[in-house]
Order: sequence, then C-alpha cells, then structure tokens
Amino acid sequence: MESLDTVTPEIIEDREEAINGERQKERKDKDQSGFTLIEIMVVVMIIGLLAGLVGARIWQYIGPAKQNAAKAQIMNFKTSLDKYYMDNGRYPTTEQGLQALVEKPAGFPEPKNYDPDGYLDSIPLDPWGYEYVYFSPGVQGGKYSLESYGADGVDGGEGEDADIESWNMSN
Repeated sequence: MESLDTVTPEIIEDREEAINGERQKERKDKDQSGFTLIEIMVVVMIIGLLAGLVGARIWQYIGPAKQNAAKAQIMNFKTSLDKYYMDNGRYPTTEQGLQALVEKPAGFPEPKNYDPDGYLDSIPLDPWGYEYVYFSPGVQGGKYSLESYGADGVDGGEGEDADIESWNMSN
C-alpha cells in the first residue's frame, strides 16, 4: 500500500476515474438487462399460437371422453343394481330410483336384505351435469333401463348429444 506521502493528485484522479468507470459500467449493464417489449410480444404470440393449436387438438377428444365416462358410470350402476338384486330378489322400482342404491327405500316393495352400508356412497351426475334416467321394468323387455341423455340432456340425439343406454352398450 502506498504511503500518504506518495499519493499524488494524479493517483487520486486515476482512482476516481476507475471508480466512476466501474459505476458507469454497472449502470450500463443494468440498463441493458431484461427483454424489450418487442421480444416479449413475440414470445407471447408464439405461446398463444401453440396454445391454440394444442387446445384445438385436445378439444376434439373431450366429447368422446365424456361419453366413455358415462358408459363407465352406467357399468358401475349395473354392478350395484345386480348386487341389490342378489340381496333383495328384485331391482329398485322406478319410483325408488337409483337413490335406493344409497339409502334403504321406504314403502312397497321393501327390500328384504338391504345392505346396511348401501350399494353406492352417492349417485353422481352424468359427465354433462344431468341426472341419470332409471326405469324398472326397463325398455326393450329388460329388467331395468339406465341412460344418460348426452350433452343436450334431451332424449335422442347424435354425436355428443347421443344417449348412452344400458341396453345398447357393448360390454
């Protein structure tokens, strides 16, 4: 280290310039860090285009996925209804409905050997938010009929609006 005797005004000036130069360089680095508005807008546009393309491709699978979910729920109902039948010798009546799988129905015909825990915890809505339709005796000569009316919630229809029917499903 230099002694105070050897510190000259030139040395002090050189050191001040060096310190000021470093400060200016730090300021310049700070001013140039980050992205410009144009760069950000380009990235946002690219992300938007990708999301649009991917979203459109995924959207086409939602309808069939909901139909498959309805079929799976109907199969679950069928299993529970068959267990109810094995325990009680009959299926719930139309009036008793699917709620008979959750809690013991009152009135005639009273189930003989109702499972105290029930057969389901709850009755879910179909994937479109509608209640499943249950009839006993069923259509087509079946012991019961169970169906979802599809996306439109109305009997009949095609595509996503097509009914999912227990008697018209391939297992």
